[in-house]
Amino acid sequence: MPSDVIQWFPGHMAKTKRLISESLPLVDVVIELLDARIPKSSKNPDLEELAGTKPIITLLNKSSLADPSASDRWKKKYASEGRVLIITDCVSGKGLGELEEEVKKVLAEKIQRYNDKGMHGRTLKAMVLGIPNVGKSSLINKLCGRKAANVENRPGVTLTKQWVKTSIGLDLLDMPGVLWPKFDDRTIGENLAITGAIKDTVLQKDEIAMVLCARLKKRYPALLCERYGLDAEEIEDLDGYDIFELIGRKRGILSKGGEVNFDRCSTMLLDEFRKGVIGRVTLE
Repeated sequence: MPSDVIQWFPGHMAKTKRLISESLPLVDVVIELLDARIPKSSKNPDLEELAGTKPIITLLNKSSLADPSASDRWKKKYASEGRVLIITDCVSGKGLGELEEEVKKVLAEKIQRYNDKGMHGRTLKAMVLGIPNVGKSSLINKLCGRKAANVENRPGVTLTKQWVKTSIGLDLLDMPGVLWPKFDDRTIGENLAITGAIKDTVLQKDEIAMVLCARLKKRYPALLCERYGLDAEEIEDLDGYDIFELIGRKRGILSKGGEVNFDRCSTMLLDEFRKGVIGRVTLE
């Protein structure tokens, strides 16, 4: 993993952390979005400390791209720890019907206090947090029933905080997507790169595509073989580089000299993974 991925925008992270800390007194609850394909890698390790006493509701988003059995295991893990996790897909709206109910549950005491003071139906406020490209804008637009936030399949679109009203009596504070400045685990940086949380221009795309090939061989060999016309025995002793080369040749992604075109092959592989063309895959 290149060093410029390990050290990722420390100044931007510090600014966003300040923005979160300054804005927390304005909200009742924090809605955290994780990428269902990489639930551990997409979780900000500082969130609990930043949130303080504010309750956190976690959405395991992009679930239509992830292995459903793995998502279910993550949900059970959170439940066993007394934490709230909802499996969602903010493009289709799957799972979002549970959000209003969970907000009312975690804020039941506060809502009761409002009611006791005659403040029935008071609008609740939530902060929406997550890494770049995890689906925060899609969540907001789905809850609003209109396009209130920019949605693009690339990181870094939301750059400032903005308040948005929803149809479920909840005002959302959309925050910039944030990555922590240092990854203690190389695998986390690789996972973020594979799923597109880190801009492709920042790293060696072909290296990341080769890492993806190795991960797929280990975790989902049948999907890998089916998509790219490979044989399980054929790739048994191959590493990520060799599998990458083999796929490039089978697809005919070659330069004039007959060598695999690394740029085109890596673009194809990463695009197909991110769109779910290879299959429903969870990397951790």
